[in-house]
Amino acid sequence: MNITFIGGGNMASALIGGLLQQGFSAQQLRVIEINAENCEKIKQAFGISVFSDLTNEAITSDVIVLSVKPQQLFQLAQKLAPMLADQLLISIAAGISTVDISRWLEGYQKVVRAMPNTPSLVRAGVTGLYAAACVSELDKINAESILAAVGSTLWLENEEMLHAVTAISGSGPAYVFYFIESMQQAGVELGLSAEQARQLSLQTFLGASKLASESAEDASILRARVTSKGGTTEQAILMMEKSDIKCKIISAIHAANLRSRQMSDEFSKI
Repeated sequence: MNITFIGGGNMASALIGGLLQQGFSAQQLRVIEINAENCEKIKQAFGISVFSDLTNEAITSDVIVLSVKPQQLFQLAQKLAPMLADQLLISIAAGISTVDISRWLEGYQKVVRAMPNTPSLVRAGVTGLYAAACVSELDKINAESILAAVGSTLWLENEEMLHAVTAISGSGPAYVFYFIESMQQAGVELGLSAEQARQLSLQTFLGASKLASESAEDASILRARVTSKGGTTEQAILMMEKSDIKCKIISAIHAANLRSRQMSDEFSKI
């Protein structure tokens, strides 16, 4: 399987690095990137072919990964449409539906949408996937194998659910960073050094996430288990509940889901 990435940003670089680690050869991968500086970085980092323009030679692959920003996809699709043969297209552009991508590509329908998240940069991501109706099982397997190079994958039968994926895992790392940021600040206020507060906060998140991922029990049960009656954890949880923190987090995620839908509607008008 040969793969062309259109756009050589962070997510494309993460996928390329993951695929090379999984045994793909440099000859199987290529990138189209108009930024000269990014071109050189990709060449130096991975030793793969890099093209500065969209040409037939550059897209002569089994799979084309559209890794450009959402607002760039319409113009790219107009240029790409007459050059397509039978390639599988994987779009990681947030918010743009398969219907709109197909319409911009003059009816081309062999499209899979992917919503990876930023932990993919360290091969610890999770990606929601949706395939248009005409995509074959083999193409779905190929799409999954590409995104699995940077973490776990999840197939969705309803494309609308990609909005929820965006709100939970796409935006989710920012929620985690926000909480870590708060813990670090509290640690410093309590007398720890910035370095000590950072180490304690990060390792606590890493350890708790690992514990939760390896346990068959629900997170609520794990939380209750460390919340001893009359203890320090109970006081912290009571304060959070008094401030309605859980409901506010849930409302924030609903707001992200709504914005994802709004963005999709905006792009559909193009």
